[in-house]
Amino acid sequence: MSRFLVAALYKFVDLPDFSALQPKIEEMARAGGIKGTLLLAHEGINGTIAGPERAMRGFLSWLREDARFAGLEHKESWAAEMPFLRLKVRLKKEIVTLGVPGLDPAGNAGTYVKPEDWNALISAPDVIVIDTRNDYEVEIGTFEGAVNPRTRSFREFPAWVEEATALKNKPKVAMFCTGGIRCEKATAFMKEKGFDEVYHLEGGILKYLETVPEEESLWRGECFVFDQRVAVTHGLGEGTYDLCHGCRHPISAEDKASPHYMEGVSCPHCHADLSEEQRYRFAQRQMQMELAEARGEVHLGDKPGQRLDLKKEAS
Repeated sequence: MSRFLVAALYKFVDLPDFSALQPKIEEMARAGGIKGTLLLAHEGINGTIAGPERAMRGFLSWLREDARFAGLEHKESWAAEMPFLRLKVRLKKEIVTLGVPGLDPAGNAGTYVKPEDWNALISAPDVIVIDTRNDYEVEIGTFEGAVNPRTRSFREFPAWVEEATALKNKPKVAMFCTGGIRCEKATAFMKEKGFDEVYHLEGGILKYLETVPEEESLWRGECFVFDQRVAVTHGLGEGTYDLCHGCRHPISAEDKASPHYMEGVSCPHCHADLSEEQRYRFAQRQMQMELAEARGEVHLGDKPGQRLDLKKEAS
């Protein structure tokens, strides 16, 4: 039976005292043996944490005792092993970095659309559907007919909006992301830019895959996630993708069959970009990981959840 409860959470809320909250949250989480990353900013809280179920339930209940977090929702998954190395409670300018000052996602986000109503919305001819995730995420799965802005980070999204001809002559904009946080902030940005009818998928792709039967689904492929599963399918079953240790790009069975794939070193997505020094360093790391596994130990760089945690912060 799985031992650790993993919770992904976020909430846009005004936190002028977010710096003072940091030590309190860190102390409470550490006391329960909870690990992972929480980001605090003036605009709210965001992160993914894991720990024993009882400790996690207690921590989340304690957090919600603060009236500002009373409506905080989280998404759950389970892990047989602790997916994170340490606890980090970090102070940030934004809990998800768009780089546009003055936005108010808590008070000026778009209209939520429940998963069971999403298909009808995105099938309408006067709606443009936008995937607000990064290109490597879109690559392994997205909604049928969705526009891919081809961003490498969320910070590039505003520039895409300024240039996008696809947005012309479409009065309604429907946006989605993995769990809801990016598209919630993106809808606030779109409203600032003068788009009146802006919608976003409540609970994100994860809630859609959990709620909508596969035979009715307009989702195509798998959904990249920032935890040890790497990707999930309908019903939130574990997907087929692994993670390249070199570039942290999701890789398929086909990628692994490529002559450019070296376990722990490179994949077809990064092979041409690595220096000889990087190849040597990654090969040495892979060797240390294999030696640690042979001894029945866990090497510090050997957990997808830990590597994905870094990738999430960079996104």
